[in-house]
Amino acid sequence: MPEGLITRALSSFYYVKSNNHLWECKARGLFKKHQITPLVGDRVIFEEINDQQGYITEILPRKNELVRPPISNVDQAVLVFSVAEPDFNSTLLDRFLVHVEKAGIPSLICLTKLDLIEDSTIIDEKMDVYQKMGYKVVKTSSKTKNVEELEKELEGKISVFAGQSGVGKSSLLNALIPSLQLETAGISPKLGRGKHTTRVVQMIELPSDGLVADTPGFSQLDFQGIDSNTLGRYFIDIDQFSDRCRFRGCLHVKEPGCAVKEAVENGEISAERYSHYLDFYEEVKEKEEKKWR
Repeated sequence: MPEGLITRALSSFYYVKSNNHLWECKARGLFKKHQITPLVGDRVIFEEINDQQGYITEILPRKNELVRPPISNVDQAVLVFSVAEPDFNSTLLDRFLVHVEKAGIPSLICLTKLDLIEDSTIIDEKMDVYQKMGYKVVKTSSKTKNVEELEKELEGKISVFAGQSGVGKSSLLNALIPSLQLETAGISPKLGRGKHTTRVVQMIELPSDGLVADTPGFSQLDFQGIDSNTLGRYFIDIDQFSDRCRFRGCLHVKEPGCAVKEAVENGEISAERYSHYLDFYEEVKEKEEKKWR
């Protein structure tokens, strides 16, 4: 039976590309029985019904996967955040980074709508924190077609675009591929946030020999599958100081002799990042306590 790549998922249908041909497939009942859901990015074995339809019979081993957005086998996650309309959201960025670090996927931070601000000093200072940690940051504007640096970072890779609604993910793809003409929308004046234009996860071929998954935007992201004892591992700046703490298993909250808190006081760890860690820790801890009541 042939092997292919799931490039799009819609309801219970999976669109599998194999040898430059696309099959509309359904998954065999055994996946539902074992609570396994095929994901965009999965390499699969499928059985042909005809030259347009088929059944997925096997999902090949995944090298990684994300729950939200639901995707597998990516080389990098491109975290897309606007500097205005909507305003840059460092809390949501750190939430994304926690999930991507847990999945073991390299991250690229992509700033959009640079044409909407006159002074980039504040955003540059914020990005300097992430760059010092080792994260790559690219700045773009789809309106001025300033996407060359991003294009180089996507070349030859399977990437997933993820970010808040309205930050311009679809506009970026339209700038990278002018013939694509994905639907775009601005900010809702009533809600003060972006409107959803992408409704499904789908793989899009780039001219530069790469694939990008466009995903629906959202404004909230919970910590499903992450516990309070391991949260610090997914803050790479906190994790590098954790083995210097006086007590093994230090949670960097109230413990004495905490090297992380000392690093925050000395300016070696961003106070804002540490504040986000404490907020996330309390959120996860509260869910854990509710679970055991």
